[in-house]
Amino acid sequence: MALKYQIFLVAGIVSSVALHASVGAVAAPKRSPRPVKVVEPDPRGQNLALSCAGCHNTDGKSVGIIPAIYGKTAEYIESAMKDFRSGNRPSTVMGRHAKGYSDEEIHLIARYFGELQGNNK
Repeated sequence: MALKYQIFLVAGIVSSVALHASVGAVAAPKRSPRPVKVVEPDPRGQNLALSCAGCHNTDGKSVGIIPAIYGKTAEYIESAMKDFRSGNRPSTVMGRHAKGYSDEEIHLIARYFGELQGNNK
Protein backbone atom coordinates (compact mmCIF):
# COMPACT_ATOMS: atom_id res chain seq x y z
CA MET A 1 0.00 0.00 0.00
CA ALA A 2 2.89 2.38 0.72
CA LEU A 3 4.20 1.80 -2.82
CA LYS A 4 0.84 2.78 -4.36
CA TYR A 5 0.82 5.94 -2.27
CA GLN A 6 4.33 6.86 -3.44
CA ILE A 7 3.43 6.23 -7.07
CA PHE A 8 0.32 8.42 -6.80
CA LEU A 9 2.30 11.12 -5.00
CA VAL A 10 5.02 11.20 -7.67
CA ALA A 11 2.41 11.13 -10.45
CA GLY A 12 0.59 14.03 -8.81
CA ILE A 13 3.74 16.10 -8.49
CA VAL A 14 4.77 15.44 -12.10
CA SER A 15 1.27 16.32 -13.33
CA SER A 16 1.24 19.49 -11.26
CA VAL A 17 4.61 20.61 -12.61
CA ALA A 18 3.62 19.80 -16.19
CA LEU A 19 0.31 21.64 -15.84
CA HIS A 20 2.02 24.67 -14.32
CA ALA A 21 4.57 24.77 -17.14
CA SER A 22 1.94 24.44 -19.84
CA VAL A 23 -0.22 27.22 -18.37
CA GLY A 24 2.71 29.63 -18.62
CA ALA A 25 3.38 28.59 -22.19
CA VAL A 26 -0.24 29.04 -23.23
CA ALA A 27 -0.64 32.36 -21.45
CA ALA A 28 2.54 33.88 -22.83
CA PRO A 29 1.72 36.40 -25.56
CA LYS A 30 3.34 35.81 -28.90
CA ARG A 31 5.79 38.51 -29.80
CA SER A 32 7.23 39.06 -33.18
CA PRO A 33 10.96 39.70 -33.14
CA ARG A 34 11.99 43.31 -33.42
CA PRO A 35 13.68 44.05 -36.71
CA VAL A 36 17.42 44.45 -36.44
CA LYS A 37 18.80 47.52 -38.14
CA VAL A 38 22.00 46.65 -39.94
CA VAL A 39 24.08 49.70 -40.67
CA GLU A 40 26.54 49.49 -43.51
CA PRO A 41 29.67 51.39 -42.56
CA ASP A 42 30.70 54.38 -44.64
CA PRO A 43 33.63 53.13 -46.75
CA ARG A 44 35.48 56.44 -46.27
CA GLY A 45 35.36 56.09 -42.49
CA GLN A 46 36.18 52.41 -42.74
CA ASN A 47 39.30 53.12 -44.81
CA LEU A 48 40.45 55.87 -42.45
CA ALA A 49 39.82 53.65 -39.43
CA LEU A 50 42.22 51.02 -40.76
CA SER A 51 45.06 53.12 -39.36
CA CYS A 52 43.51 52.65 -35.88
CA ALA A 53 43.51 48.85 -36.16
CA GLY A 54 47.15 48.42 -35.18
CA CYS A 55 46.37 49.50 -31.63
CA HIS A 56 42.57 49.39 -31.29
CA ASN A 57 41.83 46.39 -33.57
CA THR A 58 39.47 46.61 -36.53
CA ASP A 59 36.43 46.36 -34.25
CA GLY A 60 37.66 48.85 -31.63
CA LYS A 61 37.93 46.15 -28.95
CA SER A 62 41.49 46.78 -27.84
CA VAL A 63 43.35 44.35 -25.65
CA GLY A 64 45.82 45.19 -22.93
CA ILE A 65 46.49 48.73 -21.78
CA ILE A 66 45.24 50.46 -24.93
CA PRO A 67 41.76 51.91 -24.33
CA ALA A 68 38.94 50.30 -26.29
CA ILE A 69 36.98 52.41 -28.75
CA TYR A 70 34.14 49.89 -28.92
CA GLY A 71 31.25 50.91 -26.70
CA LYS A 72 31.94 54.62 -27.08
CA THR A 73 29.58 56.89 -28.97
CA ALA A 74 30.66 58.61 -32.16
CA GLU A 75 30.30 61.94 -30.37
CA TYR A 76 32.66 60.83 -27.59
CA ILE A 77 35.27 59.51 -30.04
CA GLU A 78 35.13 62.67 -32.15
CA SER A 79 35.46 64.93 -29.11
CA ALA A 80 38.34 62.87 -27.69
CA MET A 81 40.24 62.92 -30.99
CA LYS A 82 39.84 66.68 -31.33
CA ASP A 83 41.00 67.12 -27.74
CA PHE A 84 44.04 64.93 -28.44
CA ARG A 85 44.79 66.98 -31.56
CA SER A 86 44.55 70.32 -29.76
CA GLY A 87 46.53 69.14 -26.75
CA ASN A 88 43.58 69.60 -24.37
CA ARG A 89 43.73 65.90 -23.60
CA PRO A 90 47.11 64.48 -22.59
CA SER A 91 48.42 61.56 -24.61
CA THR A 92 51.53 59.75 -25.64
CA VAL A 93 50.58 58.70 -29.16
CA MET A 94 47.03 59.82 -29.91
CA GLY A 95 47.90 63.51 -30.13
CA ARG A 96 50.35 62.75 -32.92
CA HIS A 97 47.86 60.58 -34.78
CA ALA A 98 44.97 63.00 -34.41
CA LYS A 99 47.02 65.89 -35.82
CA GLY A 100 47.11 64.05 -39.13
CA TYR A 101 43.34 64.21 -39.63
CA SER A 102 40.99 66.99 -40.70
CA ASP A 103 37.74 67.64 -38.83
CA GLU A 104 35.84 65.75 -41.53
CA GLU A 105 38.17 62.75 -41.33
CA ILE A 106 37.88 62.64 -37.54
CA HIS A 107 34.09 62.76 -37.91
CA LEU A 108 34.15 59.86 -40.40
CA ILE A 109 36.39 57.73 -38.16
CA ALA A 110 34.23 58.43 -35.10
CA ARG A 111 31.05 57.65 -37.00
CA TYR A 112 32.53 54.40 -38.31
CA PHE A 113 33.43 53.13 -34.83
CA GLY A 114 30.09 54.36 -33.46
CA GLU A 115 28.23 52.40 -36.14
CA LEU A 116 30.13 49.22 -35.30
CA GLN A 117 28.27 49.08 -32.02
CA GLY A 118 24.97 48.61 -33.81
CA ASN A 119 26.37 45.89 -36.04
CA ASN A 120 27.99 43.98 -33.17
CA LYS A 121 25.11 43.87 -30.70
